[in-house]
Amino acid sequence: MTPTLDRTLDEIGWQLLAELQQDARTPLSELGRKVGLSAPAVAERLRRLEDAGVIRGYRAELDLSRLGRPMQAWIRLTVDGHRDDLFVRHAQTSPEVLSCDRVTGTDCYVLRVAVADVAHLERTITALKAFGSPVTSLILSSPVTRRDVERPS
Repeated sequence: MTPTLDRTLDEIGWQLLAELQQDARTPLSELGRKVGLSAPAVAERLRRLEDAGVIRGYRAELDLSRLGRPMQAWIRLTVDGHRDDLFVRHAQTSPEVLSCDRVTGTDCYVLRVAVADVAHLERTITALKAFGSPVTSLILSSPVTRRDVERPS
């Protein structure tokens, strides 16, 4: 970490991150009350964390079932080398793809997809076959959906 980031990620900085991970919509005045700062001081701290790239954005957590995408799956994909750039563009523009990670090992990528039903999943897998060999695992449940990042000991 840089000296500036070290100062920004002091005890109060970590407290702010913990609060925002629980509810990113917490008003600045409430955050300030919880960490012992004024709302303008909290705003300045958050701006520095954003400028440093520690806070990359604020997002809503969505219920995919209520949005017509109740089925999720992990798809491991081994991509033919010359198709890599085409695959990345495909993944970036496919609405079914929630995340796509390049990985080590036999697979090249691991994707998390959300689809409406089995037919939609089949179309998604078929589209991926243009780039390589997909292996699919349906997600039955998610005992850990999100974990907050805590200050290292």
